[in-house]
Amino acid sequence: MKNLGKILFTLLFLQNNIYALAVASVDASTVELGDMVTLSIQLDGEDIQRPNIFSICGENVVSTSSNTSIAYINGDYKKHYILSYKFIPTVSCTIEPIEISIAGQVEKTLPIEIKVQKALQTKDSKFSLEMKTNKKEVYVGEPFELTVLFRQKKSAKVLDNKFTQPSFKGFWLKGEPRQEVQEDGLFSITKIIYTLSPQRVGQLNISSANIKIARRENTRNYLGGFFPEIKWKTIYSNALDISSKPLPNDVYLVGDFSIEASVNKTQLNPNEVVNLTITLRGKGNLEDVKSFKPYLDSVSIFDEKILIAKDVLTQKITFVGDSSFTIPAFELKVFNTQTQEVKTITTKPIPIKINNAKKKEELLIKREEKVMSVPVIETKTKKLDTFYLIGAVLFGFFLGIISMLLRPFLTFKRKKKVNLKDTKMLLVKLLPFKENSEVKEIIDILENNLYADEKTKLDKKALKEILKRYEIN
Repeated sequence: MKNLGKILFTLLFLQNNIYALAVASVDASTVELGDMVTLSIQLDGEDIQRPNIFSICGENVVSTSSNTSIAYINGDYKKHYILSYKFIPTVSCTIEPIEISIAGQVEKTLPIEIKVQKALQTKDSKFSLEMKTNKKEVYVGEPFELTVLFRQKKSAKVLDNKFTQPSFKGFWLKGEPRQEVQEDGLFSITKIIYTLSPQRVGQLNISSANIKIARRENTRNYLGGFFPEIKWKTIYSNALDISSKPLPNDVYLVGDFSIEASVNKTQLNPNEVVNLTITLRGKGNLEDVKSFKPYLDSVSIFDEKILIAKDVLTQKITFVGDSSFTIPAFELKVFNTQTQEVKTITTKPIPIKINNAKKKEELLIKREEKVMSVPVIETKTKKLDTFYLIGAVLFGFFLGIISMLLRPFLTFKRKKKVNLKDTKMLLVKLLPFKENSEVKEIIDILENNLYADEKTKLDKKALKEILKRYEIN
């Protein structure tokens, strides 16, 4: 009976072509969500301008094809063109009339109704896609697992498949997803496990995942024959709602963590580098941890970027000082969801000893005061000889003129200047003057370029002025 219906439909289709130059039809007007629909447009005549169709019912066209045939009708041969467009509708819709120019005349197809029904996935379905989670209510930043299960009957032959993961808007995706494959009787089950954590408070939605499956099927053409065709079908999963709750005040971390800090050495010489490594371990929202960089007076400090690998966070911080100092303790407040308590984790202070440290008084430059001795002129002195006095003045005058004339031709040995490309040397030379804001700005740039792999350009003009002002050479 099904074949008879298709034959009658084909005959009606051919009969309509006698009176219409452009006829549109679909292979199915009622489909399940994810099924592919083929829109066919039959055109009769010459000088046909093919329509440019890129989307149907708001969905992109998956593929296009065309066929040309010649039919003998009423003692006359007529050429037929069939244009095919495949698409996957997601909602019920109407395919609007399509305008086509044939022999200079505009022809219109009739509108076509498409009804999309929700696909029913049962235990016996050839394919099914489902999303599950181990928690429906979580705190901001609290990690949880989302599992996508794809079930496929072993007897169902698949040529290809394309998986599209759900949208995780409003969530942190922690690391790469894990994939597991297992057998369950007649079915093969693939699990994809994601670890997520909510970024904000409120009701958050995880949209459905989908997988496109390509299979080979025999399709009947408009003449009643069969031909093999690759058809795509999209399987959709369910969507999920997650309720995200706020953390207690002054707490932004949730989970179970431990923290430790270590240095490469605790004794060193002035202006040598101390490397500190902070390690935070545990399951939780490590992505929300901020830099541990502290502030210490008279110590230059720079921090590297935080690195996260699975459940371990590390950060390196470098300290440069010319006198002994103590690296302070680092602490974090963490909310434990199991005990519903706020726990404080902390490291221990680390004293750093600088050998042969210079005292601040030694940095002061002492200048000897020169006492000008004023000769006592006796009341009874001999008068200077006027001739020698005038001669000495004239001699000095002529010497001055000669030195001015010869100045361009004289060469002077210049002092060795500081190499502006030697970042480390510049940093050491400028450290004693870092109380000045302009010097401090240049020191920060030098530190970041040297230790943080940045490439910020220095203002050479300003740098030269500072070197000249403080007589640094």
